[in-house]
Amino acid sequence: MNFIWALGASIVISLISFVGVASLLLKENVLNKILLLLIGFSAGALIGGAFLHLIPEAVENNPHSEVYLFVIVGFILFFILEKYLHWRHCHKGECAIHTFTYINLVGDGVHNFIDGLIIGSAFVVDVNLGITTSFAIIMHEIPQEIGDFGVLVYGGFSKNKALFYNFLSALTAVVGTVIGYALANTSDAFLKLLMPVAAGGFIYIACCDLVPELHKERDIKKATLSMGVFILGVAFMCFAATMHH
Repeated sequence: MNFIWALGASIVISLISFVGVASLLLKENVLNKILLLLIGFSAGALIGGAFLHLIPEAVENNPHSEVYLFVIVGFILFFILEKYLHWRHCHKGECAIHTFTYINLVGDGVHNFIDGLIIGSAFVVDVNLGITTSFAIIMHEIPQEIGDFGVLVYGGFSKNKALFYNFLSALTAVVGTVIGYALANTSDAFLKLLMPVAAGGFIYIACCDLVPELHKERDIKKATLSMGVFILGVAFMCFAATMHH
């Protein structure tokens, strides 16, 4: 049953790749407002997911200090991946890519595969942990996928082609989920390793990708709102953690 939940979650996350269509239907100023709120909530949900779910779960399974070392390893791993695979966010239309569209797709595919591994493993531990982890990933994926769609169109893809390729790279999440679930079920060591590494990745994305985006907002009202939504994201994960325990 847990496997069905995990598979369902990863399919939903893959379908989010079609959210790029929203960037065509919405006026730019409306889209920017929505993105800012999503980025704020996503950053909070990822921080909450890391500190209130993944790290405590990892410590419970493995009460030794290497858990924290693996959190740092996860942070460094995501830093290296982002540096060399050119994951790009295209918030507020600031796309830094012309010729890197295919590299962006590869980077996004790797990223989604890792998301899938995390989801598959989380559902092995507990359905509630799987759902809250999936939720944190979904909140991050929406602005990410709108950004990726923007990058592909900006790089010369037609809108249909951009949606199709974006969906293909998103499907790696399903593959990752199947592999993550199988490995976590058969190997206790894999689960102990992946939870803190995933937490480090969550912290990296929140602090290095999303929070800097929030800092770009100069309007004090919008900045305050995005900060409030960030706290709401953390609070949501806090509430989910109390439900889990």
